[in-house]
Amino acid sequence: MNKMPFERYQPFETVSLASRTWPGKTIAKAPIWCSVDLRDGNQALIEPMDTTRKMKMYRMLLDMGFKEIEVGFPSASQTDYDFLRTLIEEDMIPDDVTIQVLTQSREHLIRRTFDSIRGAKNVIVHLYNSTSELQRRVVFRQDKQGIIDIAVEGAKLIKELISTIPETKIVHQYSPESFTGTEMPFAIDICEAVMEVWEASPENKVILNLPATVEMSTPNVHADQIEWFCNNLNKRDSAIISLHPHNDRGTAVAATELGLLAGADRVEGTLFGNGERTGNVDLVTLAVNMMTQGVDPELDVSDITQIKDTAEYCNQLPVHQRHPWVGELVYTAFSGSHQDAIKKGMAALKANNSDQWEVPYLPIDPQDIGRSYEAIIRINSQSGKGGVAYIMQNDYHMDLPRDLQVNFSKKIQNIAETSGKEITPEVIWDSFDKAYLRTTTPVEFISHTTVPDTHAAEIRHLTAQINHFGEAKEIVGKGNGPIAGFTDAIAENLGVRLSVEDYHQHSLTHGTDAKAVAYLELKTAEGETVWGVGIDPNTTVASIRAIVSATNQILASS
Repeated sequence: MNKMPFERYQPFETVSLASRTWPGKTIAKAPIWCSVDLRDGNQALIEPMDTTRKMKMYRMLLDMGFKEIEVGFPSASQTDYDFLRTLIEEDMIPDDVTIQVLTQSREHLIRRTFDSIRGAKNVIVHLYNSTSELQRRVVFRQDKQGIIDIAVEGAKLIKELISTIPETKIVHQYSPESFTGTEMPFAIDICEAVMEVWEASPENKVILNLPATVEMSTPNVHADQIEWFCNNLNKRDSAIISLHPHNDRGTAVAATELGLLAGADRVEGTLFGNGERTGNVDLVTLAVNMMTQGVDPELDVSDITQIKDTAEYCNQLPVHQRHPWVGELVYTAFSGSHQDAIKKGMAALKANNSDQWEVPYLPIDPQDIGRSYEAIIRINSQSGKGGVAYIMQNDYHMDLPRDLQVNFSKKIQNIAETSGKEITPEVIWDSFDKAYLRTTTPVEFISHTTVPDTHAAEIRHLTAQINHFGEAKEIVGKGNGPIAGFTDAIAENLGVRLSVEDYHQHSLTHGTDAKAVAYLELKTAEGETVWGVGIDPNTTVASIRAIVSATNQILASS
């Protein structure tokens, strides 16, 4: 085994925060959400969105309830510029929605940005420059004051240009790009310098967006950074602290949740985490996570499949089958023990008639976000009786007794192991039908009549018409009821001696054409157990058909 070159890397420097408070807090309300799908997400696509796709994404974001949407980088892209002008000139921005535009702290880009937003009602102008120690040293080759000067000059120009578009309400936003790689005291210094230019106050709050442009630490360190920043920022009441996490370490969702506990007010991200490298933070996952904790996410994800389909169309990228909450397989159990627990949990929920969701292995009711119960349990070689029983009950309304579940699941297990593939509900039903219902050879039941014994009222005589290897035949028997009478007739006329060990019955359908299903566990004279199943509108006939089912299984195996 090759040794990994771990010596090339250094542990991320922690934050000195002895009195941190975030570990004891909970998220009690949704943050201010800002979608950056049309800018940050779009820049990360193999093929950036055309106007049709951008418009479809924009409309869906509005439908979901986003009140802040970063619509592009108009100074850097003619497509973004033209798209923004279309939104403004065709009056496509609702009065309660604020669009956001990004610009570097460079004069010609800022001026172009102001040209693009002319005529809009509410705009967040998002100014940024990189502040990390690494970027200062190897990219910009500037000291700290030089970097502050870049930010301040851009802030001054934005303030100056506001008078040129008096019809537009401007909200200021500043990002010290690569915040997570910036020394915390310097991050404070540069943000406060920008706030001073923009005359931040409680009535004129500035959005300070703190990007994890590259996710560099564990989520707890990110939370420490946010709490330290909030604690040490002068005029904290004049700032909206915003998070912009990326997912390089695969922990963007956790880092965001802990960052909110640490004092952040706002989150920028994308649907399903699209974005540069491993992506931005996933806003859909964050929203559903909140809902599972009893918090109103203030975003409508009630049709999560439609949201996924639209995102896949616009981004031309698939959402993974195991993606949290929305993946095709996330509400599917193949494991036998999981299937059994889900089946019992669903039954208990129905019996309790409670609105409180409690089902093992399902932290959320799939129907609450537009998914269905149909694919919760799927069958392969890893599945057990619980999964097969769930499919039979959920898809075909057959409530199999436990021992029959065991009996039938062995047949399905054999099919799954032989094929090595997933077993569909249709295959399961066809296998059940062949094993227990379509057993009309050599015996086929036609009809029966019973009459009481003239000497013993508790005894009834049964006469049944059957086909035996296709030949019509009449058989007779007696017992304390039709089931006992028919088993006696089978024994006397066909030589198959059966005793009833267990009996279950339930309605299969409702209404005037309702059918009943009977499950009979029978034992042969040799002590072998066999299950028979019968379906008929008449409950007695259903039971007789179950005896015929068992009889044919025995005769077929002899």
